[in-house]
Amino acid sequence: MKMDEKDTHILKLLLADSRQSARKLSLRMGLSTVTMISRIKRLEEQKVIQGYSVRLDHELLGYELTAVIEITTNQGKMLEIENHIAQQENVIAVYDITGNADILVIAKFKDRKSLSIFVKKLSTVPNVENTVTHIVLNTIKEDERFI
Repeated sequence: MKMDEKDTHILKLLLADSRQSARKLSLRMGLSTVTMISRIKRLEEQKVIQGYSVRLDHELLGYELTAVIEITTNQGKMLEIENHIAQQENVIAVYDITGNADILVIAKFKDRKSLSIFVKKLSTVPNVENTVTHIVLNTIKEDERFI
């Protein structure tokens, strides 16, 4: 997909506040509203923009713990395990990784007990060989809004 500077600027403005109207965006960028709408629609159709959402403060919602969990699997079963883990509502990210582990999971928990239950359930998933759990002590930056 070929993007120009205006597309990049639109994305930056939407990342800062996706609730802005096309009219407001067009005024900020000096484009017509019709042009702005067509550019946004093209970015959506090309899957550059995959959706709109809110950013939440998970700690205020009671999710006190963030865990980073490394998982080692039996060969050939990674995809099944990843899909199973990705369905859990408190899981933020599931990555295929290189190194000693096969999968990296980032998840949020309300307390140590719910983390413990989650990790114990992971251990019972077929073809999970090993897990290593890291608890995040402080979050310095957690933001996917970049371009």
